[in-house]
Amino acid sequence: KWIRKRRHKHMEAKTEKKGNIIDAFVGGARNGFKIGTNSMVPNIIFGFAVISILNLTGLMEIIGKVFTPIMGIFGLPGVAATAWMAIFVSMGGAAGVIAGLFTAGQMTSAQVAIMLPALLLSGAQVQFMGRMLGTAELDTKYYPHMFTIATVNGIIAMLIMNYFIV
Repeated sequence: KWIRKRRHKHMEAKTEKKGNIIDAFVGGARNGFKIGTNSMVPNIIFGFAVISILNLTGLMEIIGKVFTPIMGIFGLPGVAATAWMAIFVSMGGAAGVIAGLFTAGQMTSAQVAIMLPALLLSGAQVQFMGRMLGTAELDTKYYPHMFTIATVNGIIAMLIMNYFIV
């Protein structure tokens, strides 16, 4: 009897009031909106701003010339290196950079299509290392391996997109 009562009390403590499906949906939508407006949108706007600043200062032209040989392997202009660099820091920021390059006429829609799989496969490595791997208490000696695997995945995706898809 004592065990049954103890189990019953334990179950009562974990029982929460269940709302209806509409309340759950609305609550989830509110949380999603907060995440979007507080995290994603500022990163995308920052990406647009970076591209504008680089274009206005003339640095984008220099970056384009320096990285054209490397990015050409993937069928991309040299300026796409700015998006590739941003990918490792922030997926939202990199999306903003890619969108900024596209709207400035510096990348075509086919080139955007080449970059997007790399964004998804290699994106936000710096953020993930701090937020997820640090929280999970993963030994830091594995970080370079994970970073390398994600980077290689992104490179392979861009090659496949360039030579077989686009």
